[in-house]
Amino acid sequence: MTDALVRSECPDLKLVTRGKVRDLYEIDDEHLLFVATDRISAFDVVMANGIPGKGKILAQLSLFWFDLLHDACPNHLVTGDMAQMPASVRPYADQLEGRSMLVRRLEILPVEAIVRGYLTGSGWKEYTRKGTVCDIPLPAGLEESAKLGAPLYTPSTKAVQGEHDENIHPDKAAEILGSERAGEVERLALSLYATARDYAAERGILIADTKFEFGVNTAGEVVLADEVLTPDSSRFWPADRYAVGRGQDSFDKQYVRDYLESIAFDKTHAVELPGDVVARTRDKYVEAFRLLTGRDPSL
Repeated sequence: MTDALVRSECPDLKLVTRGKVRDLYEIDDEHLLFVATDRISAFDVVMANGIPGKGKILAQLSLFWFDLLHDACPNHLVTGDMAQMPASVRPYADQLEGRSMLVRRLEILPVEAIVRGYLTGSGWKEYTRKGTVCDIPLPAGLEESAKLGAPLYTPSTKAVQGEHDENIHPDKAAEILGSERAGEVERLALSLYATARDYAAERGILIADTKFEFGVNTAGEVVLADEVLTPDSSRFWPADRYAVGRGQDSFDKQYVRDYLESIAFDKTHAVELPGDVVARTRDKYVEAFRLLTGRDPSL
C-alpha cells in the first residue's frame, strides 16, 4: 500500500482553501482546480492519517458519474485529464495525476441537497425520537434501514470546517435560496438520485442516501458541483446483504464511523486510524468503484 497524500503542495498555484478532503486552487478568473487528497473525515473531524489512494478513487468516481449524469443536469467539470490541464498545473502531475479536476467557477449555493432512499443515519435517529426526518412526518412503525415509499429530499446547511451541518426542513431551504431556486434544486437532486439509484441497483449496490452540491453559473443556471455519488458523500450498501431492522454493511466510510464509535470518539479531536481500519476502508472504496464502473481505479 502506497503512502497517503494528505496534503498537496503546489507552491506556484494559488491555494484557496484546504477542506476536509479536497485542496482547492485558483487557476484563473473562470477556473478552479479540485485536488482530492487521501484525508478522511468522520463526524466532521479530519483524521490524523489518510487512506492511501482514496482521493484518486473519489476523483475518478466523480468523473464517472459526471459523465453518466450529464444529460440530467449540467456540471462544473472541464477535465480530469492531466494532459489537458493548464500549463501551470502539469508540473505537479506526480502529485495530482488521477486525483484532480479542472472545474468552472460557480456561485455555490449555501444548502446541501441530501436525498434519502432508506431510513438510516441521522434520519433514523430523528425518526425514533419524533417520527420525522428533517421534521417531515413519516408513517409509524418503520424499522431501521427500511426503504422509504419515495425518496425524501432533506437539505442541510453547510457548516464551516470543524462545525456540524444542520439538517433543515425543505421550507427552510426555500427561505435561504428563494422558493423557485429551492424547488429547482429539489427537483434536480431527486432526479439525479433516482437515475443513480437505478443504475447502482443493477450492479448490486443500494444507494441509501447521498449528498449533492449545486452552484449557479454566470448564465444563472443551476449546475451540479463538487464531488458526486462517492463513498464520502453517499451510503452504499451491498444489495445481497440488505435486511430491514438493523444497520447495514457498507461500502463507504461507515466502517470508520463504526470504529470511532467503538472507541468512544469525542467527535472533536483527530485520532490516528489503525492499519487494519485503513486497509479495510480502502478495500471498501475499491470494491464499490469496481462494482459501479466495471473496472479498477487507477492508483
